[in-house]
Amino acid sequence: MPSFPQFNPARIRSYVFRLPLCTRVLAAVMICLYIATIPFPWLREFGQLEPAKMNFTQMHRLNLFPLMHLNFFHMIFNLIALTPLLERFESEFGTLVTLALFTGPFGTIPGGVYTLLEKFVLHSNTIVMGASIWVFLLLSAEVMKTHKTNPTFNVGPYKIPTWTTPLILVLVTSFIVPNVSLLGHLCGAGLGYLWASGYIKFLVPHEKILRWVETKLNLLARLPHYVSVDQKTYGRYGVLPTSSTPGAPLGNMPRSPEPGQKLGP
Repeated sequence: MPSFPQFNPARIRSYVFRLPLCTRVLAAVMICLYIATIPFPWLREFGQLEPAKMNFTQMHRLNLFPLMHLNFFHMIFNLIALTPLLERFESEFGTLVTLALFTGPFGTIPGGVYTLLEKFVLHSNTIVMGASIWVFLLLSAEVMKTHKTNPTFNVGPYKIPTWTTPLILVLVTSFIVPNVSLLGHLCGAGLGYLWASGYIKFLVPHEKILRWVETKLNLLARLPHYVSVDQKTYGRYGVLPTSSTPGAPLGNMPRSPEPGQKLGP
């Protein structure tokens, strides 16, 4: 008989307690906002992205719409999909970078592009909300790393480019899940491709500024589960420091077999 993995609440509890700080905060905000919309349903209308209402007095919607959800199942499914991706991103780039991006350009840019396309190209007013735009953004960024080591995967006799996986998921989701925004998901995925390709790395605050803030406020010592600029899993942009001297030690850090070679996907 095949053995199936058993549901283990202790492992889930351990995983949740190990989540880095910004991932915890964003997840908690999503849950709290959903709970708040039960007695105050007007909060959902206040935060949802409605293209027809967008003007300079409604810019808060670009920051709030990924955090708002239509109902409990919408919120919980997005939370389950987003948490491991966001945790991986924060472990790689640090808490300050994650906070700056996901409370700023990772919401405003895809939301702004979506609004412009809806208003001036499609002449429509489809309302969107939910963290799925971040899910496809992070999926696109992750799959671009995989694409470098595994450019294709096989489906029967066909070879499918690995980088197209999020686009396939966007299409499948739009067919099988009711009331999802194909355009909104594509806007999120597009920004993820740009991020992974390095075209928008300028959105990240300069490392000297991040180090100054961390040192000045002593964030690493004061905040539990905080991920420092210097203590991320893969270094600032996924590359470990290496030495040009073959015998130069790197302490406890694993070293590439060739000087300057990137480790991992």
